[in-house]
Amino acid sequence: MLVIGMLTLVVLSFTKLVVELFAAPRTFTVDNVPAERAAIVFGAGLLRDGSAGPVLSDRVNTAVQLYQQGKVDKLLMSGDNRFVEYNEPEAMRQYALERGVPNEDIVLDYAGRRTYDTCYRAKEIFQVQSAILVTQSFHMPRALFLCNWLGVESTGVEANNRYFRKVSRLYWNFREVFATPQAAWEVYVTQPLPVLGKPEPIFE
Repeated sequence: MLVIGMLTLVVLSFTKLVVELFAAPRTFTVDNVPAERAAIVFGAGLLRDGSAGPVLSDRVNTAVQLYQQGKVDKLLMSGDNRFVEYNEPEAMRQYALERGVPNEDIVLDYAGRRTYDTCYRAKEIFQVQSAILVTQSFHMPRALFLCNWLGVESTGVEANNRYFRKVSRLYWNFREVFATPQAAWEVYVTQPLPVLGKPEPIFE
């Protein structure tokens, strides 16, 4: 059992390392990222009142910076809205509107329940061919891997506008040890279909 456990840990860690190496040259800052037509902003937790939590607001802040600097024309905000009382995309939209982004340049994806779903739907539903991904450093490698392999040529800008507690960062990075191999398994083996629908291109 000990040997099996050690081998499993090696495989998990190796997969995460490979994905991190893939992501490293594709990760930029707001100032030096090449311009794209769209940014994809990944959902995260909400506060009790339904507004964007600290992780999510950090992501939207970074996306707003990209928009204000002319690095993108549209913000595709993708998150979970399985329940009426839980609406990540709308919370993201409100946060961006309050910071001056015009409503016509905000596109909402209400079925971005997971990173895989967001990337898949960006290509199949919203017809996005290339984009800047906006998320935190712990999540960026997996997001870049998934979007690129699912057909959205992507670079990334990390949302690092605030300090998060060390215990939170440790937890998030530990979670990625398991989430990253799962992402590879889904891309190469199971290839699950997310919630789909008719195409809604965000650019004519």
